[in-house]
Amino acid sequence: MEKIKIQYLDETIEKLCYIDGKSDWIDLRAAEDVELKAGEFKLIPLGVAMQLPKGYEAHIVPRSSTYKNFGIIQTNHCGIVDESYCGPNDWWYMPAYALRDTKIAKNDRICQFRIEKHQPELMFEEVSRLDHEDRGGIGSTGKR
Repeated sequence: MEKIKIQYLDETIEKLCYIDGKSDWIDLRAAEDVELKAGEFKLIPLGVAMQLPKGYEAHIVPRSSTYKNFGIIQTNHCGIVDESYCGPNDWWYMPAYALRDTKIAKNDRICQFRIEKHQPELMFEEVSRLDHEDRGGIGSTGKR
């Protein structure tokens, strides 16, 4: 099991934990009270800094209820924090854009993350045609 060093912004930030039996994603919380008007942008502090193991990165995405509860979207849609962002002042943030006036309280769960190994080095082989049957569609629906 990998160990990750974590620093919390202050003693009032709820500690990170898994939600037993639900998911291997871990919720991140607002580290301060935030008030945004529709159309405003803010880097919302998440109250943590981490030292990820070499070869790992964190993928940060909104929770499924973030827009419904707070009316914000994450502007980079998926934030990536690699192991080089690991100093005592390398705090994690959620870049948020408000689509309606909103208030977020300190410790509200606004996004989630998981730790992944870096993608292995890949080699792309150019071919004139792929071998598999054409599904005739786009994505998993198979419909155009």
